[in-house]
Amino acid sequence: MVEFVNWSGSLAFTPGEHAEPATEDEVRDLVRRARETATTVRPVGSGHSSSPLVRTGGILLSLDRLSGVIHDDGNAATVWAGTRLKDLGEGLYDAGLAMDNLGDVDYQSIAGATATGTHGSGLGFGNLSTQVAGIRLVTGTGEALDISAEHNPEVLPAARLSLGALGVVTQVTLDVQPRYELKRRAWCAPVDWTLDHLAELQHTNRNMDFYWYPRSDMTQVRIMNRADDVAAERPWAVPRVPGSGPWEDPREVRVGPTHRTIPQHRELRFEEIEYMLPSEAFPACFAEVRRRIRERHRRDVGWRVLVRTIAADDIWLSNAYGRPTTTIACLQNTSLPYEEYFRDVEAVFRQYGGRPHWGKKHWLTARELRPLYPRWDDFQELRRRLDPDGVFLSPDLARLLGKA
Repeated sequence: MVEFVNWSGSLAFTPGEHAEPATEDEVRDLVRRARETATTVRPVGSGHSSSPLVRTGGILLSLDRLSGVIHDDGNAATVWAGTRLKDLGEGLYDAGLAMDNLGDVDYQSIAGATATGTHGSGLGFGNLSTQVAGIRLVTGTGEALDISAEHNPEVLPAARLSLGALGVVTQVTLDVQPRYELKRRAWCAPVDWTLDHLAELQHTNRNMDFYWYPRSDMTQVRIMNRADDVAAERPWAVPRVPGSGPWEDPREVRVGPTHRTIPQHRELRFEEIEYMLPSEAFPACFAEVRRRIRERHRRDVGWRVLVRTIAADDIWLSNAYGRPTTTIACLQNTSLPYEEYFRDVEAVFRQYGGRPHWGKKHWLTARELRPLYPRWDDFQELRRRLDPDGVFLSPDLARLLGKA
């Protein structure tokens, strides 16, 4: 068998079998065979995740051949689950449509991105899973199940973000809107300026996030607004940073459709830990993270820290369930050690009520995760109903969700 290696290179394993079904019927046959032989199936998208959600000694089921836009009606678009976000953006654009918001990279498949809670930034936007209006999945018994507001609506709050634990998603229906363009602006400023203006920046722009660079103690502020939003054209008094090399050119402006403006191309591979915090806890948490990095890790930290916001939602395993959320993500080059650094900041995140990003590095198990999610037991009950024999419950997923 061919070894599977994820995007960052930190997860490598050899599955017992690698399958690439081209139809839903082939997916159903694979799941039924796995159930009969007590074999585990784990669906995989692009492999961008750095958590071991897909690791299995059984069948690694690739969705790559299930790709493309199936149909749209102007308000919703149904797509194959393996469609990469970059290709999805182009397909929707050609149809005159666009998604409401996107994350920072477009390498993932739509099923993988929504199943792990991938998100962008903006006070008015939930994670990508909140744009899911319907799902079609193959359950652990090999049956196809349609899930939407009209069909099995009680399952939708769990299925929109399910870690691949409820079944193999074959189709995703997304809320969409007429295509539009965004104007992206970025500039560099001292961290204290950014923190002082943070609330204003967040409330007066469609999308806003910032990077903090520990070695320089500078930030890069990024804001985005619709290109046709005249009210968003406001000047910002960006402090000049004299004699600071790459910071001397303080502004970057770019205009384009959403799928070409929001995601950023990444050549350099990295590891990442990200926690979702109650927004009211962000100032104190960020101050402590900043202090620890500067005092303990600054010499070894080669990359930056990213801060974003997510609107609250009602999705059972969403990291933003029930609360406006601010995220802190620590990035580290794959060529540099990360575990000591990440474990240290994870302790801070947990102190402030953080929930870990499902697709990134963390060290929590079911015992620590269960108290963080009010609908945890409801998800577990549904998982047992849709997958009674544990076809999708790999050892890594069992550690996350519990075996019961």
